[in-house]
Amino acid sequence: MITKPFVCVLLAVCAAAASATAAEPSCVTVREGWVRLPPPGVTMAAGYGEIHNGCRTPVTVVAAGSKAFGDVSLHETTLVDGVSRMRAMERLPIAPGASVVLKPGGLHLMLMQPEVALAKGGQVPLRLSLEDGRKVDAMLAVRADAPRSAAR
Repeated sequence: MITKPFVCVLLAVCAAAASATAAEPSCVTVREGWVRLPPPGVTMAAGYGEIHNGCRTPVTVVAAGSKAFGDVSLHETTLVDGVSRMRAMERLPIAPGASVVLKPGGLHLMLMQPEVALAKGGQVPLRLSLEDGRKVDAMLAVRADAPRSAAR
């Protein structure tokens, strides 16, 4: 027989678990996100910022998307034998408490197949998908040039 105290304890445990799960995605954030405004006629853009893992456990970014672009992917630019090369990153692990900086000439988001016209001062929605199924939403500011903090 199920007693009233048992039901109360069960409901409290379920509520705590639900609130912990709901709160957990907020421990991963995108800071100072921005998109460089592409020249007229160019159908791709690049996104930058800092992805911070404030969680107590490692996280891995496995995908990115945006309602403003048909295709969004994470890329890394490297210099190999004096030649700049770009490759897609399938997984981006981030340790607890660590941040990964997306910046020109390094890790960045490739934003292709625009669905809307970008304008300086506008916003681009971004959704990162984590390996465990969680989603992280952010907004990227559209800028004509890099902010001073990104130029370092």
